[in-house]
Parts: sequence; structure tokens; C-alpha cells
Amino acid sequence: MAKHTVIPFGPQHPVLPEPLHLDLVLEDERVVEAIPQVGFIHRGLEKLVEKRDFQTFVNITERICGICSFGHSLGYSQTIENLMGVEVPPRAEVLRVIWHELSRVHSHLLWLGLLADAFGFENLFMQCWRLRERILDIFERTTGGRVILSACNVGGVNQDITNEDLRGIVHILEGLVDEYNELVNTFLTDSSVANRLRGVGYLSKDQARDFCTVGPFARASGIAEDIRSYGYGGYGLLSAFEPVVAEEGDGYARCKVRALEVLQSIQIIKELVEKIPDGELSVRVKGSPVAGSVAVSRLEQPRGECFYYAKGNGSKYLSRFRIRTPTAQNVAGMVHTLQGCDFADVPLNILTIDPCISCTER
Repeated sequence: MAKHTVIPFGPQHPVLPEPLHLDLVLEDERVVEAIPQVGFIHRGLEKLVEKRDFQTFVNITERICGICSFGHSLGYSQTIENLMGVEVPPRAEVLRVIWHELSRVHSHLLWLGLLADAFGFENLFMQCWRLRERILDIFERTTGGRVILSACNVGGVNQDITNEDLRGIVHILEGLVDEYNELVNTFLTDSSVANRLRGVGYLSKDQARDFCTVGPFARASGIAEDIRSYGYGGYGLLSAFEPVVAEEGDGYARCKVRALEVLQSIQIIKELVEKIPDGELSVRVKGSPVAGSVAVSRLEQPRGECFYYAKGNGSKYLSRFRIRTPTAQNVAGMVHTLQGCDFADVPLNILTIDPCISCTER
């Protein structure tokens, strides 16, 4: 009978931007079992709804995670708007989507850079982050912030982007497409990248469904599920939307889905800039959530579907706020992909689900 060895992985590791600990049970160089442990950065943010009124709590949700910051403020705002029957102005809905898709581009470029760094392709890492800087520059010009944007509120948005500036954003995005396509070509055709990603961390379509995976992790296994296709908010103005899907179910497929989603987000922004209506940016929200009232909202974050829940108690403070994040959904599938893989492939396997522990541990 082979001897099993338990190796701790994390919480500090070069491939992990945030702390996640795994106990890896090894048989020689093969992983037999992976036991995850979380809780290193739990901050009790959901408890703060009892101390911050529902209007200002949007600033707390934005700080759940830096990379997903705008998405969390948007998801929370949508939930409270559903709770109180608030109708957001059409221009604000489109501006929200534009900022959210820019956040998706910035998140995927960050992840692609981290992936390149994980298998030692330093030049590719730097090129990905160089392009990401242009997206952060857009955030800074339009909101004043590069990571925490403070652009969203309950009822709309806090600031406008002029139509001229919107066309300028499109011009910037069109200008980086050629450079980005060169990077995508490297990720998808270079033999050294393929050797590290193809066949690694395989998850079949049935397994992805059984583990309830979401986002690019699920779409890389052939599940064509993307909340944006339901047309919430400004997405309803799109002429058509088809999720980016791959069938291979391995690390290469997850890279491919995220790489192509960047180009898809750029097309979404271009179409919405052409269709953006004029009008108000926000409506005044009066009163407080009715006692016992409950509302939910679903949002497609860069890592997948995020589910928001809020419960009112008749005051300006909520009695409950809950988030189910994509990483929380994907950990079970990630652990399954680790079983049977080589010990050397563990870091890449973990990275291919794009884990966000800050989102998972509120």
C-alpha cells in the first residue's frame, strides 16, 4: 500500500493573490485529496448592515473586493432597488454596464497576467498588465478612482460620462485590440503555454453541473450559462448576446474563455455607447425598506454569477444582507480538479478558477 503524505499549500504562496490554505494528500507526486480551509481574512462585513444605513452601505459593499468592487456596489444597489421598487433611469443603467464591462476587462487582464507569471512567462505577464493600465486610466478619468470607483448608488450613478468622452473610451479600446490579439494568440497557440494548460484540471460538463460551478469555470466545460443573457439593466439594449463557451473543460479552455470575453466586453461597450440615451443619472430614494420585505438580485461578475439577498425591517438599516460569491460556488469543482493531478500542477489548477477569497470571506 502506497504511503500518503500531507503537504500544506498556502495561505502564502506566489500564485495566490489572497490567502487560501489546502491540505494536499499526496501519493508520490500525485494528489489524492485536497482539503480546503478558509477564514483567514473574514471581516464581518455583512454584519455592518445593522450599523450603516442602506444608502451608505453601498460604500461598504464596494470594499468587499478591489477587483470586483464596482460589481458588488452594482449588485447591492440592484437588490435594494428591487426591495423598494425603485426604477433606475435608462442612462444610468447603461453607464453601469459600461463600467461593469470595463471592470471585467481589467479583471481578466489581471488574471491573464497572473497566469503567465505562474508558468514563468514574465514578458507576457508584463504585457497583460501594461494593457490593464489603460483600463485603470479610464476609471481614473471617469470616476476619480482606479480600483474603488464610488460611481454607483441606490437609484442610479453618482457621475456622468459625456457622450464625447464615451466615444473617446471606445477609441482607446479599439486601439488596444490589435495588441491584445497578439497576446491572445500567444496564450492560445504557444506550445509552452499549451504544455502547461492542456489536459490539466479537467472537469466534464456533467461534473461542472453537479458541482454547480459558475462563470468561465463552468463555461469552459460547455455550460452556456451567463446571467447577462437575461438582459438585466442596460444589457437589455444589446441586439444579441451569446456566452463565450469552450468544450475542453481543462485549464486551456478556462484561459480561452476569459481571453475571448475581453473582446466580447469591448464589443458590448461599443454597442451601448452608440445606443446610450440622454436623461437623468439618478432618482431620489425616499423612505425605508418595509419590515419583512425581501429581495434578491443576480449579477454576472468576472468570476461568475453573484447572488445578493437583502431583508428590510422598516428602518433605514437592513436586518440581513447576504452574498453568494462565484468563488464560494467554484471551490468544490476546484477541489475535484486537484484530485489526480500532479503536485506541480496544483498552483495552475487553483489559478484557473480565478479565486477571490476576499469576496468569499465577507
